[in-house]
Parts: sequence; C-alpha cells; structure tokens
Amino acid sequence: MSALPVIDLIGLPSDANSSFARGPAQAPTAIRAALWSDRGNLASEDGLEVGIDFDLRDLGDLPLDETAADDPLITAAIQASIVAGAVPVLLGGDHAISHPAVRGVHAAHGPVTILHFDAHPDLYDDFDGNPRSHASPFARIMEAGLAARLVQVGIRTLNAHCRAQAQRFGVEIVPMAQFTPDKVPVLEGPLYISIDLDGIDPAEAPGVSHPEPGGLTIREVLAVLRRQTAQIVGADVVELNPRFDTHDRTAIVAAKLVRELAALIVRNRG
Repeated sequence: MSALPVIDLIGLPSDANSSFARGPAQAPTAIRAALWSDRGNLASEDGLEVGIDFDLRDLGDLPLDETAADDPLITAAIQASIVAGAVPVLLGGDHAISHPAVRGVHAAHGPVTILHFDAHPDLYDDFDGNPRSHASPFARIMEAGLAARLVQVGIRTLNAHCRAQAQRFGVEIVPMAQFTPDKVPVLEGPLYISIDLDGIDPAEAPGVSHPEPGGLTIREVLAVLRRQTAQIVGADVVELNPRFDTHDRTAIVAAKLVRELAALIVRNRG
C-alpha cells in the first residue's frame, strides 16, 4: 500500500429503489468524468492535493444487479476497504446505498455518528411498500443501532410521518429555516458523512430527481464540513441524476465535494 493516506472511491450504480425517476445509476461515471477532467485540478481548498498528500484510489463500480443481493455486496466492499487501511468514499447511486454502506462501516468501527445533508429526512418506515427505498435508509440504520447519533442538515420537507420517525429515533434536525452553518454541531467520531445532492439548492445543483427550492448553498455545505474535526470513517455522495443535469453542473459539484471530503478525511486523521 502507498505510504500516503488512501481514500477508496467505490461506485455504486444503483437506482432500483428510487421512488420517482431512474437515473442515479449513471452518476458514478459522471462524477468520475468531472473529477478527473482537465478543466480543474486535484487540489482541495485546504491545499491538500491528490497524489501528493493522499492517494485517491478508484476501485471502479461494484457489479450490482439492482436486487436485495446488492446490500451484502456493498457491505463487504466497505469492510474490505477499511481492512486494507483505506477510508471508503462512495459514489451513488440513490440514497438506498447508505444503509448497507453504514452497515459495513459499523462492522469495523461500531456505532457511528452520521452527518447527513439532504432536503428530505429519508426516515420513512417504508415508502410505497418498499423498506429498501431511497426514502428509508436512515430508518433502517437507526432501528438496527448502526448509528449512535444522526444529525440532518438542510431538511425542508418534513412531513408528519417523518417527524414522528425523527422523534422515535432521536434524530437531530437542523432545518433550512434561518439556517447558518454554526447551528450544526461539531460532532464526535467515528463520523460518517452522507451528502444527498438535493440538499443543495437546485439553482446550484439542478441534476437531481427531487429538486426542492430554498436549499443549502455549496459554500454553506463546505462551511459545515470545515468545522468538523472528528475522525471520518466513510462518506457517500448520492442522488446525482445526470438525466436532469445541465452542462454537467451537478456532476462538477459532486466531484468537488468528493475532493473536499477526501481532504477532510486526511486532515482529521490526527
């Protein structure tokens, strides 16, 4: 293994559990194209650079078949990455992938703290009869005891059912109304970060299946991330839908977030 810290990129091309529109399965390819494009470089805002301060090792896409059999495959891939000494960063795919991903991190690190950016809380007991829906991963995570704490940022679609679910699981929600980055707590580790791109305002990230106006700016997301100091043991960037993107704008946002997450993982290693 390289002497540099290693971040493993793992593509999860799955959207079978999407509730409205297919397309996020195409996202890993789009994110990679933006990440490695010559239009930019591989430095983060902190100055840490891919290939100089850390290795970004692309493991390609898992061979998912869009059935329940995908979940143990995802979990095993996460565990293998951690056992190899790397930190996995997952390229979704819809948000359903977060449940098996966190299960893999939990196997190595025990209950995690989760920092979750999203327009939606994704806490449905099931959605349209599907307990594996992309609207349900955090219900599955919390009921299984995989997370000791879940903090959700950017929520602006909290209905009665999900409000009851949040109370049931003790979820901490930082809503968009009167949002400022300093309202998000500085969390203890081990920390898992999940970024649903529809948490960002669709004016800045239009390529999502469920755009919800009035969201986070990219700068606000980065400000929240910058305040975190805990050890980060895994992360995902999900719900890019290239079918709805314009001029690759959202793919470019996703690629920047991957870079900044990787740099933050390295910075917080201690």
